[in-house]
Amino acid sequence: MTRAYPLQWPAGWPRTDNPGPSKFKVSQEQAQQDVLRQLDLMGAGNIVISTNIPIRKDGLPYAKHPQVHDVGVAVYFQRKGMALVIPCDRWWTIAENMRAIGLTIEAIRGLERWGAKQTVDTAFAGFAALPAPKAPWDILGVDQHATEAEIKAAHTAAAKRAHPDVGGDDAQMAEINRARDEMLARLRDGRP
Repeated sequence: MTRAYPLQWPAGWPRTDNPGPSKFKVSQEQAQQDVLRQLDLMGAGNIVISTNIPIRKDGLPYAKHPQVHDVGVAVYFQRKGMALVIPCDRWWTIAENMRAIGLTIEAIRGLERWGAKQTVDTAFAGFAALPAPKAPWDILGVDQHATEAEIKAAHTAAAKRAHPDVGGDDAQMAEINRARDEMLARLRDGRP
């Protein structure tokens, strides 16, 4: 299942190297409500807005939370039995990225209203959600808030099982190394 927090960026979608400013003048709460409204008008269900902002009891990100380092947003939902995702990290803030997703959904809805239903169905094939990647702490088998020593010990133990020399493979080893590197980077950056 896709988690709302922390951010579950879809597998295979490249990240933006240098986000920039947008011309969107919108609060995060307004952008969030617009995304939900657009998805409701489209008949979408099982909506998950995934960011690096902690979530409220209703599963949505807190609207008045200090800005976080990674401002990516991925909106997962179901439409006509298909699991879909629209991610965005092009802009400087979560509000801007969320607004961009809302406008994207509105544009797709416009295509449907203007008689290009086949185009919409084809476009959504490109937004098919692959399973969310495993969280790095799940890969290493440690707590999300593990210490550097715990992360390194878990990496060593996992590497002993997954290394190609002992019957593992390069893909498993790469996944374990990425998990270690991401968790250590989070510790350095002070991210949750």
